[in-house]
Amino acid sequence: MAEEAEQGGERTEEPSQRRLQEARENGQVPRSRELTTFATMMGGSVALIMSGSALGSRMSELMHRCMAVDAQSLDNPQSMFSTLAAAATLALSGLLPIFAALIVVVLLASIALGGWNFAPTALVPDFTRMSPFEGMKRLVGMRGLTELGKALLKFALVGGVCAGVVAHMFGEVLALGRMAPRAAIGHGAGLLSWAFVWLCSSLALVAVVDVPLQIYQFRRTLRMTRQEVRDEHKEHDGNPQVKQRIRQMQQAQARRRMMHNVPTADVVIVNPTHFAVALKYEPKNMRAPQVVAKGADLVAQNIRRIAEEHRVPIFESPRLARALYKSTDLNREIPAGLYMAAAQVLSYIFRIRTLNPTAAARMARPDPKLGPEYADV
Repeated sequence: MAEEAEQGGERTEEPSQRRLQEARENGQVPRSRELTTFATMMGGSVALIMSGSALGSRMSELMHRCMAVDAQSLDNPQSMFSTLAAAATLALSGLLPIFAALIVVVLLASIALGGWNFAPTALVPDFTRMSPFEGMKRLVGMRGLTELGKALLKFALVGGVCAGVVAHMFGEVLALGRMAPRAAIGHGAGLLSWAFVWLCSSLALVAVVDVPLQIYQFRRTLRMTRQEVRDEHKEHDGNPQVKQRIRQMQQAQARRRMMHNVPTADVVIVNPTHFAVALKYEPKNMRAPQVVAKGADLVAQNIRRIAEEHRVPIFESPRLARALYKSTDLNREIPAGLYMAAAQVLSYIFRIRTLNPTAAARMARPDPKLGPEYADV
C-alpha cells in the first residue's frame, strides 16, 4: 500500500481548483435530492396554507357547479364542453399559485448547493450507464449502501411522523363528515396543510444529513493521486527540469553578454580572486559609475582574464569588491555610500593613464573609504 501510494496510485489528495472547474464544465456539481424534496414539500405546504381559504372556496364552487345540473342544457350536447371548460378554468385558477410557488422553490433548491450550471457536454449520451455491470457496481458500492441507509432513515422518520399526525388528527378528520360542505372543505384543506408541514419537518433532518454527505462524496470522487497533482503542476507551471534548463541557458547567455562588456569597463575591482566587479563611468551620460560585469569564483577569474587580455586596469580592494558585488545589480549605478570609494579608484585610474609607466608606478595607490553602512563588509 505504501509503495502504491508513493507511486501515485491512491487518490489521497484533495481536488485542485482546476479539477473542480473541469468537473463543473462537464456538468458534475454536488446536488442533494433530499434538499430538493424537503424544499418542494415545505414550499408546497406554505403555499397551501397561505392560499387554503381561497382554494377551499374555489373547490366548493367547483363542486357546486359540477353537481348542479341545468335541465335546459340536457338537450344541448355542446353544454358539456362549456361546463368542463369552466370547471377546468376554475380549478386552474385556484391551483396555479401553488404550482408557481412549487416551480420557484424547486429551481432555488436545485441551485442552492451546486449553483447554476449549464454544461452542454452533460447532454451527450453516456452509454456506459446502460451497462448492467456498472449498474450492479453502483448498487453494491459505497454510494449504493449510503442511498439505502438514507432510504431506511427516511422511511423510519416519515413513517413515524405520519403515524403520529394521523393519530393526532384522526378525530378531526372524522368530524369533517358532520360539517357543512363549504366548512368541511376549508377545514380539511387546513388539516392537510399542517400534515404536510409536519411531514416536511421530518424531511428536514434527512436533508441536513444529506447535504454535507453529498459534498463529501462529490469531492471524494474528484480526489487526485499524487502523480496527477504532479502532472497538473507540470502542465500549469511547466516541467521543473525544463524550467531549470531554461534558467541555466538564460544565465549562460547573460554571462556571455556580461563578458562582452568587460573590455569596455574603466576598471575591474577584485578581491583578489573571489570577487570581481567591472565599473564604467561616462561623466556626460551617467550620474554615477555603473556595474557592467560582476561575478564570484570562476566567473570572477574569467572577468579578470578578459580584463588582462584587453588591458583593462585591475585594482585590488577586497572590501570595496565585496561591497560592490553584494550591493549593486548588474547594469545599475552604485549606491551613494560607495561614491567616495569609487571616485578615489577612478580618479587614480584616469590619472595614471596620462602618465608614463615610470611615473605611474611611483604614484601611490589610494585606500578606498567606504560609507558607515558597509562597515561589516
